[in-house]
Amino acid sequence: MREAELKEIIFRELHNVAPEADPASLSPEENIREALDIDSYDFLQFLIAIDEAIGVEIPEADYEDVFTMGGLLNYLSVRVR
Repeated sequence: MREAELKEIIFRELHNVAPEADPASLSPEENIREALDIDSYDFLQFLIAIDEAIGVEIPEADYEDVFTMGGLLNYLSVRVR
């Protein structure tokens, strides 16, 4: 799966948990939760939606690797089928 496809899925799922936010405006180093004002429950729902969409489960031990857009893209890029 290409990075553009991953971004499209990520943006769609972020829009589902933060409909008023603009995920496309996130810089690669920006903390997703802080920038979009997403609480921990919504962030968990977002990660579950990502798993359902592309089949990559993100265990809690790896959450620190996916807090930024760049980190999330890197994490998913090496694991997506």
